[in-house]
Amino acid sequence: MPKIPLALAGALLFSAAAMAQTAGVAVTDAWARATPGRAEVGAAYLTIEAAVADRLTGLSTPVADKAELHMMTTEGGIMRMTPLAAVDLPAGQPVTLKPGALHIMLVGLKQPLQPGQSVPLILRFEKAGTREIAVTVGTVGATAPESHAGGGAHRQPGH
Repeated sequence: MPKIPLALAGALLFSAAAMAQTAGVAVTDAWARATPGRAEVGAAYLTIEAAVADRLTGLSTPVADKAELHMMTTEGGIMRMTPLAAVDLPAGQPVTLKPGALHIMLVGLKQPLQPGQSVPLILRFEKAGTREIAVTVGTVGATAPESHAGGGAHRQPGH
């Protein structure tokens, strides 16, 4: 008889481990553009892939007063930037935040973002909880993360 409760306990442990693993979120290619002298606003970009459907619901960083999700669109030749409360993350599908589209605005920069610098960014997810990542600052005119120039994507440690 003791084998049945032991087997049940093992199955429950396996299920809990599988659930914890599937709730994971991978963040890759986190980068920002350097900002000139007295700029008070910057932008950050990254790619997120959730193992199970999730939502990015909030952001913060110690280098700015606020970090906000924004969507840039062009309508009738006019560019518009709209703040978003959250971003849906479909299971297993990468969501890329990039220039001219969905991105992160860093509002109220406390100092300029310098090329080569790494700044912390805290991401809050509906299911996966909170993750802190490092955002690498590229040049002022960068159009992609520096890792792309070297031929490989950079994975954030532990994610």
